[in-house]
Amino acid sequence: MADDKLILLDFWASMFGMRVRISLDEKGIEYEYKEQDLFDKGPLLLQMNPIHKKIPVLIHNGKPVCESLIILQYIDEVWPDKAPLLPSDPYQRTQARFWADFIDKKVYDASRKIWATKGEEQEAGKKDFLEALKMLEGELGEKPYFEGERFGYVDVALVGFYSWFYAYESFGNFSIEADFPKITAWANRCLQRESVAKALVDGKKVHEVIVDLRKSWGIE
Repeated sequence: MADDKLILLDFWASMFGMRVRISLDEKGIEYEYKEQDLFDKGPLLLQMNPIHKKIPVLIHNGKPVCESLIILQYIDEVWPDKAPLLPSDPYQRTQARFWADFIDKKVYDASRKIWATKGEEQEAGKKDFLEALKMLEGELGEKPYFEGERFGYVDVALVGFYSWFYAYESFGNFSIEADFPKITAWANRCLQRESVAKALVDGKKVHEVIVDLRKSWGIE
């Protein structure tokens, strides 16, 4: 599909956008990146995602695809020949989708409470986040990647959160490296991939943005 035109509407620190960037780079697909201001959303984002008004949005030949996990599946179906994300086995595909959904529902929701709230709500988020990481570490086991020897869908779904680990640890007062050595080793292994190293951002820069947000929200 040499004539395809791809535009990615994204925000630099979004772990959801990182998923799409990694997937496109893994498959060697060229695209135009358009940074979005999430506090002053532009007309293109509002036109292409009028329901949720959120990034990331992948625009393929003028047609929008929204929601990061749906975008990953779309990319895998349209460009199946190189670096497949999902396993070929139907049952293994269901398991990969299950864990990616788990990450969105359990990891993200809990992790957001760590940096966006305080007091009892923050403590509850911290507890749920650590429990979710424990389950993920159990699923990872001794495997190099979540699907075994192959970097795939679940790895892509989770690895962007690594850019936010420093902030979670700072506001939640815990150490992921100390408590979850297998997850830490997995993240470092993923970072050896060019696509991941290129997509992930400096955790301290993410932390700086969150500090400013918390002040503006009156949390600090």
